[in-house]
Amino acid sequence: MSWPPARRSGVRRPEREYEKVAAPKKGRSASAQSKPGRSLALILIAIAALTGGMFASGHTTPRLGIDLAGGTSITLRAVAEPGQESAINKTNMNTAVEIMERRVNGLGVSESEVQTQGDKNIIVNIPKGTNSKEARDQVGTTAKLYFRPVLQREASAGAATPTPSGSPSASGSDKAKDSATSGSASPSATATTQGRAASEALKADATPSASNSPEGSGSPSPSSTSGSSSSGLEKAYAALDCTDPKQRAVAGKGAKKGEPTVACGQDDKVWSKFLLGPVDVDGTEIDKAQATFDTQGAAGWQVDMTFNSAGAKKFAATTAKLAQQTSPQNEFAIVLDDEVVSHPFVQGAIGGGKAQISGSFTQQDAQSLSNMLSYGALPLAFQEDSVTTVTAALGGEQLKAGLIAGAIGLALVVIYLLVYYRGLSLVALLSLLVSAALTYTIMSLLGPTIGFALNLPAVCGAIVAIGITADSFIVYFERVRDEIREGRTLRPAVERAWPRARRTILVSDFVSFLAAAVLFIVTVGKVQGFAFTLGLTTLLDVVVVFLFTKPLLTLLARTKFFGGGHKWSGLDPKRLGAKPPLRRNRRPSAPVEMKEA
Repeated sequence: MSWPPARRSGVRRPEREYEKVAAPKKGRSASAQSKPGRSLALILIAIAALTGGMFASGHTTPRLGIDLAGGTSITLRAVAEPGQESAINKTNMNTAVEIMERRVNGLGVSESEVQTQGDKNIIVNIPKGTNSKEARDQVGTTAKLYFRPVLQREASAGAATPTPSGSPSASGSDKAKDSATSGSASPSATATTQGRAASEALKADATPSASNSPEGSGSPSPSSTSGSSSSGLEKAYAALDCTDPKQRAVAGKGAKKGEPTVACGQDDKVWSKFLLGPVDVDGTEIDKAQATFDTQGAAGWQVDMTFNSAGAKKFAATTAKLAQQTSPQNEFAIVLDDEVVSHPFVQGAIGGGKAQISGSFTQQDAQSLSNMLSYGALPLAFQEDSVTTVTAALGGEQLKAGLIAGAIGLALVVIYLLVYYRGLSLVALLSLLVSAALTYTIMSLLGPTIGFALNLPAVCGAIVAIGITADSFIVYFERVRDEIREGRTLRPAVERAWPRARRTILVSDFVSFLAAAVLFIVTVGKVQGFAFTLGLTTLLDVVVVFLFTKPLLTLLARTKFFGGGHKWSGLDPKRLGAKPPLRRNRRPSAPVEMKEA
């Protein structure tokens, strides 16, 4: 018995697996394999764009935190009045932060940091060049909110041309949101806006009659002052220039509640100066203030105020007097920390202890004003827990030490790469340079955009990121070398190693980013700088590996030095102990016959 002869046409040579280059699956882009130049061009364009934006903005260095640049750090703890412990809550603390920022900015400080820490603490970081004692006095005192009648108002010097009556012309500085505080003469439960549009209110306010002042001369005559004191106040008002930060910082400081004073206010980024009468209503007499949206009328966003019994009587009597005046004497200035935050005009006497401020408010404007009104009534005070002063010299030493530590760490990584990977270390070093360029430019741009400051913990995060970034390169390199050890040439090895290395790199970076995100959320203060930098550099590591390291290695695999396995390339098959390629099986020379014994 014999087996039928095998068909030669059915006998095929087994293909060597190492000769095949894995092709991308259908529907996936092959740019990373066939066109790596596109990825390299993309990341280089991104670096050029970020560098150009850095120089165009004028911020060519990262903004330094207080521990590196020097300055004063103040820790304040909220203290509630007896029986008012519930006043210490997130909303009121955020309002306090907003008011403290206004105070610090009034000192001419543009790079201060005010943020909450925990449930009861507020951290105020003020950079060098600021009077620390004055700053402590500003941020540590309770907010003072008053309602004062407006006696005279005009755009400050150089902002607009004032009319003879002392109020701005039609092109003046009144903001649309500073509209009518309105109501009916009867003591109704709620004062309404009577459907007045913001543009109508502004139009009436911008064309005052000649009888704006009580004496018709454009100059106020406060009843509470006479003789030299009134003359001195008018001179102070005439000389006041609210566009000067130094004059704004001292305008109205130390004024008593029962005396008229001067103040500054800003509308649409235009500063105006005010001559104000004595305090008629104290901010502590507001029971509640909240931002609401008028769904029935055309008022849009508005601020509802509710006064206590004493405040309701004072407010009704004052609005009755103001309603009989013409602009600007019919305006009621809301003064917070000696600065006018709003000056709506009055349409009629408002009784019942409730009023509304309406106009062209945005939601943010309405909520901001309601928070300020509410804070004037909050039984909150702040106790100074600690004050830390960091000199510029100490900050410079810390920065220098951090940079030296980073340089040592980078040097050790470079030495390791050169000794172990030889020519392949060129890919790692270029990738580290690209990552450093992206990190530096982004940090420089984040300073003016979101207020990011590079502190000492952030520098530590950047140093740790060097090891994380180098680890990604090593994972990929080792995968490639493993493929070469199996007997494959470099070009197939680069492509076959990438899917496995990519998976490992993504998992590793995800764990690092998750740790940074959790640390950023649950911590406060300087530790957040470490977490933010670690998270940022982890994301950039993924970008660099995908758009630079992999495409660059794909291109180098096509060169004779790397593709041929030069002994200094780091990919020498002999040095790596690669298996010799298996010989192909030969075809059978003749049919095999089997006979029965």
